[in-house]
Amino acid sequence: MKTTEVYILGGFLGSGKTTLLRNILKQESEAGRKVAVLLNELGSVSVDSGLIGDGVPLKELFDGCICCTIQDKLEVQLHELLTENELDAVYIETTGAAHPVEVLDGIMSPIFAKKLEYKGIITVVDLLRWRDREELSPQLRQLLAEQIHHADFILLNKADLVSEMEAAQLIYTIQALNTDAVCLLTEYAAVSLASLQQMQRKRHNGHQKLDVHDHLHLTAIVYTFEGAVAQTDFEEWLRALPETVYRMKGYISFTHSQYPHLFQYSYGMPMYMNEMMKMPLNIVMIGEKLDKEMLIGQLKALEAKAAR
Repeated sequence: MKTTEVYILGGFLGSGKTTLLRNILKQESEAGRKVAVLLNELGSVSVDSGLIGDGVPLKELFDGCICCTIQDKLEVQLHELLTENELDAVYIETTGAAHPVEVLDGIMSPIFAKKLEYKGIITVVDLLRWRDREELSPQLRQLLAEQIHHADFILLNKADLVSEMEAAQLIYTIQALNTDAVCLLTEYAAVSLASLQQMQRKRHNGHQKLDVHDHLHLTAIVYTFEGAVAQTDFEEWLRALPETVYRMKGYISFTHSQYPHLFQYSYGMPMYMNEMMKMPLNIVMIGEKLDKEMLIGQLKALEAKAAR
């Protein structure tokens, strides 16, 4: 009986998981393999799904972590992917708040476990965030360490943003947490598919259970713009955001442009990409202990100002 390879893509918010996924899908397509994607979003609106591309079977899980609240939904979605398609591999991109071993527990359903060949956990580490981890809460530091400890393959991403000496020191601290995983310095999560397919899966032993949502108070806020905003006002708003806003992604219409921009925000750094078509103007904000009413009120004020 043919089995389907399963890869879990893990790592904290904004580390580069979606960029890695796009790199992998391109290589899989070039190799002529049939693959599917399962995306897990903390919010109720997906932004990443628009980046996957046509022809790739896709299932999405919203409003919770695979590891906490939606394991039953995960089983249904994964079962549908396997029965509706003849697949060589499934890639599961987890939320940044997911504990990797709990995710593994979620996908290893007795119903279809024999159809799957679990290949391992690929964890993407943002070297800047790891370097500055002492600024994070103890719970977040523990989660980052757990994600590294249970990985089979670690991408030390954004290597271009640290010096060679810093990179060497950071690799040392990461390898101290996980002596078995392959560690690879990357920029823009660039890695060969062949490297990932050769990784040796670790034995997943017991781990300290971390109830992420009880301890981290991670919140996903979805805001839908009704119109355009001025980019200068929007960037002024970004600069005033609390440090507990870890990640934003979505589509924004600026007053100077006919088409919306894909916007991503990670570790205090914004990134914009022009889109050449109309997109739903949703933005997802993910962070710790966020004031939802305040943030939404501020965005509404930006829209009102632009409309005057």
